[in-house]
Amino acid sequence: MSENTTAARTVAASADHGKLDIQALVLLAVLLAAGFILNFTVGKAISGISGGLISPEFIISAFCLTILVVRPNVAQALVIGLISAAVIQVTTTSPFIDFAAEGVAAMLMALIVAAGMRGSAKRFVPLVGSFATTVVSGVIFMLIKIAMVGGAAELAAAMLPVVLLTGVFNAVLVSALYLPVKKALKLND
Repeated sequence: MSENTTAARTVAASADHGKLDIQALVLLAVLLAAGFILNFTVGKAISGISGGLISPEFIISAFCLTILVVRPNVAQALVIGLISAAVIQVTTTSPFIDFAAEGVAAMLMALIVAAGMRGSAKRFVPLVGSFATTVVSGVIFMLIKIAMVGGAAELAAAMLPVVLLTGVFNAVLVSALYLPVKKALKLND
């Protein structure tokens, strides 16, 4: 393959940022499927080993990666968040809360990506964005759960460390996976 063909393909792929098309939805589906399987296997193992202090949510990592690669607008990110929340419904013990948590979190990730990927600090966007997204998702989930069951102080004290440690875990995971995914899809910034 010639250099010009490779360059043209890379430019065309870069021009696809911001489009929630079939290719973007397939990427989301593949990452959500991987996240779903990882939640049942690795996620349960890590949660068990850490005594529940880290409870990885690979679905959040999946939609953060999708948003980093696709760079959707805020409305499209909401769709990504809601699709992700629908997948989480299969494994959650608290139905429907994730629709609010993941919807807002996905929109936040889109805003962080839109603001950060233009500047010189873009190498930190996967880390900062996925950490903030995970924490916001977890705090929304926690607040809704507290409102439903009561026991605010006890539940917050138990859940907040898990949310923060999960945010760190997801931030490291997304940061580690972003460049290989971007390279595999032959995308430029």
